[in-house]
Order: sequence, then C-alpha cells, then structure tokens
Amino acid sequence: MARTVGLLYPGEMGSVVGECLRAGGAPVVWPSAGRTEASRRRARAVGLEDLGTLAAVIAASDFVLSVCPPGSATEVARQVAAAGFRGLYVDANAVAPGTARRVGAIVGAAGAELVDGGIIGPPPRESGTTRLYLAGPRAGEVAGLFKGSTLEAVVMPGDVGTASALKMAYAAWTKGSSALLLAVRALAIQEGVDGALRAEWERSQPGLGARSEAAVAANAKKAWRFVGEMEEIAATFAAAGLPAGFHEACAAIYRRLERYKDASATPAMAEVATVLGARPERPV
Repeated sequence: MARTVGLLYPGEMGSVVGECLRAGGAPVVWPSAGRTEASRRRARAVGLEDLGTLAAVIAASDFVLSVCPPGSATEVARQVAAAGFRGLYVDANAVAPGTARRVGAIVGAAGAELVDGGIIGPPPRESGTTRLYLAGPRAGEVAGLFKGSTLEAVVMPGDVGTASALKMAYAAWTKGSSALLLAVRALAIQEGVDGALRAEWERSQPGLGARSEAAVAANAKKAWRFVGEMEEIAATFAAAGLPAGFHEACAAIYRRLERYKDASATPAMAEVATVLGARPERPV
C-alpha cells in the first residue's frame, strides 16, 4: 500500500508539492484547523484530504512534509514532535544548516527521523523547472515519492544540513542580488540620477535595468516571505565565518516591502524607492 504523507502548509509552493506527491501515487492529508480559506481552496484544488487537526494528520501519516515560512520551521517541528510523530519528517524549508540540524534534534527526540530538504525553483507546475534536493540517510525514500511528477527529487551526498546549505547558497545570490538591485534603484531615484544610471547600465551592463524592474514584479508581493530566509542565510554565512551583514540588510529591504503582501497590483519602481527610503521611526 502507498504510504501516506501529511502536508502541513499548502501554500503557493506547498500545495503544488502536494499535487506532485499525489501524482507519484501517495495519499496526501493535511490539517485545516486554524488555516485560512485561501489555504483550504488551494488544498481542495489539488485533491488533498482534510483531516482537520494536526493530531489526526500525525496519526495517519508515515511521512510528514513541512513547507512553511523559515521562521516557523522549528516551532512546526516542535508541534509535530509534541503530537508524537515517529515516522519520517521532511523539512523542505529555506533554513540554515544549523536550523535543519536543530529540527532534526527536535523530531528525533520524539522518535522521528529527519530528511533535510531544499526547494530550488518556482512551484513545480511544469517538468524541468524545480528541484527538491534531499539529504540524510533516508533521503532516497522521500525521492521515490515524487517519481512520475513534475518535481525532480535529487538525493545529495552528505548528511542532514547539506540540502539546506545548497538552498542557502543558491538563494544568497538570487534573492540577495534582487534586494541589492532594488536598493540601488531606490538610491538612484532619491538622488535624482536614475535616468543616468539606467543609461549607463545600457552601455556597460546591458539588461541590468530590465532585471531591476523584474525584481519589483517578482518580489514585491512576496517580500514578506523572504525576510526569514535572508535571516537564515545571514546565520549560514556567520556560522561559516563569513560576514553576515549583507543578507541582514537584504532582510531589512524585504521587511520594508511587507506592505505589499496580497496587493492586487505590482507597485511602480518610484513607489518602491519611496518605501525603501523611509526611515524607520525611532522609539522616543
């Protein structure tokens, strides 16, 4: 019989990952208690079975897959451990290797075993776009759940923390460079040299102006999700003895854009420049 997977957070990414699990033949269950109507709609759209509570999901599941905001990863693991889960726990969140190992210790104390995961790419609606990197002694078991789906599961050599390290290194560039471009454009606009900067870019850095505009379109509405990820990347750099300040600044940039969560339209670059340049109020 196919083994059941408990999916804890069917967000934009998680719901499509759940759909991939079902395409691979696994029954997928989830807990709707305390979740938004948007989450319920996503779960229904991809055929996830709602068991209501976390306790019910834990009782029914051989695997539990966590795809949540990075700042919630350890708390979610604590909740799963407290519910008595003793199966295979897959943490597929954008967290530092040290965080992944802490998650492993939390679920391990309750009798579960961790597979470390890192997702690179968009929600995997089409084949060839997205990889789920997996590390740990039982990573192959998890990879097998996705056979025949649009999500490519890649088993990495190395132990828990390896997949997370790859995700951190990858996102350090992709999301970090986007944050830098947004800040550079904001500076140029506020100093009145944006037109001159874009003209020079066209001469010496072709395409960079378009990339900066794309950074707004791709990131403004999702910036709230990237704050914790940048903080995890900063922690990864610090643990490796490298300066963490750049990605701490990236977290601050994305935090200033949190107002665009659930916005109906993408803001213009000039508006983003104003928001990024607003000095935070200091406590009196």
